[in-house]
Amino acid sequence: MGLDTVNRFDRIVAILVQLQSKRIVKAQELADRFQVSLRTIYRDIRTLEASGVPIVSEAGVGYSIMEGYRLPPVMFTREEAGSFVAAEKLMQKFVDKSLGNYHQSAMFKVKSVLRGSEKDWISALESQITVDPSQQLFNENIPNALEILFESIAEKKQVFLKYHSMQSENPTERHIEAVGLFHENNFWYVLGFCHYRNDYRQFRTDRMLGIKRTPHPFSREHGSLDDHLNKEVNREKVRIKILVDKGVARYIGSSKKHYGFVSEKIKDNKVEMTFMSSDLEHGFPRWYLMFGDYAEILEPESLKHRVRDILGKAISKL
Repeated sequence: MGLDTVNRFDRIVAILVQLQSKRIVKAQELADRFQVSLRTIYRDIRTLEASGVPIVSEAGVGYSIMEGYRLPPVMFTREEAGSFVAAEKLMQKFVDKSLGNYHQSAMFKVKSVLRGSEKDWISALESQITVDPSQQLFNENIPNALEILFESIAEKKQVFLKYHSMQSENPTERHIEAVGLFHENNFWYVLGFCHYRNDYRQFRTDRMLGIKRTPHPFSREHGSLDDHLNKEVNREKVRIKILVDKGVARYIGSSKKHYGFVSEKIKDNKVEMTFMSSDLEHGFPRWYLMFGDYAEILEPESLKHRVRDILGKAISKL
């Protein structure tokens, strides 16, 4: 059997698995995943149909498998089985308690169909891998925050939040329409339409003091999360230049990209860094203060004034 034949067989089996994983799968989605042409995907779909798989196709929509059709239990390779360990460790530490319990239950079901050798592979790894997030991601008093937010997004129902933002002295109560969730710079955020502000806002999950389901439907269509995040990226930005001691510069390398890092160049024993940022009020100046005693702001003047203002308020409370 030629290599091309083997590759095609593997691809057709993978297409069948993907068709069972979603209600609708688009041909372009399959072509992108397997890096083949649409014509090749159409041919593979016809092969599945000829082998007796009941595939329903609708022009302009995609493919689906007739309700009730299922494959026998799925078999996993040793490497696929090993990837479950990393996924499980991450889920235990990076989601709230409620979602973590659901994932644990799902993992028991996945492990139940593994062959003996794959089960041994997982057992050998489980006790040797650990994940320790550097930040508290959720308020322990609301262990089901992600579960409620997932429901809000899927069912298009508003949620009630009790939220304590960094800028506010006291918590506020809000009704939001959750557009999507994303993990960035070591924190979980929900982007949603806030009825309190009558605008889209981002909310960090660790600052949520309470969350409840509501029966109220969304008041509007919100589009995709990517659309909203791209709008944030395209906001007007200000050029920032700072001079950082070379010995310290290497330790901020992993976080600088989150603050609009553009370029850097060496100047004697210092590193001149250039950023483009739209948040000179809170994000960038507060990050800068983490290493500010080893750095100098070259431009703009407004950033210097903001850092002085934050420091002045801090000093007044000492």
